[in-house]
Amino acid sequence: MSAKPLVLENVVKRFGEFSAVDDLSFSVNKGEIFGFLGPNGAGKTTTLRMILDIIAPTSGRIDILGSLSAIPVRHRIGYLPEERGLYRKMRAADTIAYFASLRGVPGKIARARAEALLKRFGLGEFARTKNESLSKGMAQKVQLLATIAHEPEFLILDEPFTGLDPINQSTLEALIAELKSQGRTIIFSTHTMQHAERLCDRFLILAKGKKRFEGTLEKARASFPPRLIIRTRDSVDPISRAPGVLRIEATPAREGEDASYVVELARGVDPNTVLRAAFDAGMHLSRFEHTNASLHDIFVAIVGGAGETSPEPSREEAA
Repeated sequence: MSAKPLVLENVVKRFGEFSAVDDLSFSVNKGEIFGFLGPNGAGKTTTLRMILDIIAPTSGRIDILGSLSAIPVRHRIGYLPEERGLYRKMRAADTIAYFASLRGVPGKIARARAEALLKRFGLGEFARTKNESLSKGMAQKVQLLATIAHEPEFLILDEPFTGLDPINQSTLEALIAELKSQGRTIIFSTHTMQHAERLCDRFLILAKGKKRFEGTLEKARASFPPRLIIRTRDSVDPISRAPGVLRIEATPAREGEDASYVVELARGVDPNTVLRAAFDAGMHLSRFEHTNASLHDIFVAIVGGAGETSPEPSREEAA
């Protein structure tokens, strides 16, 4: 068995002739936040369901917390599914306590944790409110708290930010960061790059069921050329002739502002070379900024046309 909390080796999942996941291998390190990224229909949810032993892989090996099945170690795992759902008539605190008790937490302790979690995350006054009376954001908070109430060491969150307003998204980001600081291992799937860029130690990009990248943001950026953002009212021809400039692309600018451009450089080129060429030509620059590719840029470049995917099977089809 692996010392890592999660290892997938050559995992394949087919539904008839459709390959939802194709020869997928990756691992997650203990105590890290691992982003599972990809467009809709890339195979993310199917993979998470295989990790949890909700559906079986067609072939390949999955090792989670030292077990070849999640079932014997399920009390050590917390899972927030993409398809949310709470018992409508159950009260918020009862819901959290109930799910904690299903994972082996004694009743009194489960109840105390439920009350404490609701109070901490701004829902203390709604502890005895029925789930059907909660707002969508509140209900999602309750479901998330039910996911962590048994204090799992490994968390799987499937699109956890969907449907949350910016304030609650920030609250969730802070909670995920805090759970990591406590030594928890967290894997979450998303197609929103801003959250992954801020939170993830490493990430995997999946498209059409295939792994396209696995590693750190720094590793991903190293494979992309450095860029400059410039604004000028002059022609950019002098810059285009500077050594190491690969291409210049115009970008939208507000009315009344100087024209804006992205300048891509060859690796190893000193941006001051471009700045010197602009000054030598007498160009007026209102902005000159050296920037790295964002995770959004990297994602778009890696996925490209692979974003056009077949939809993943529904829960009924996957059963």
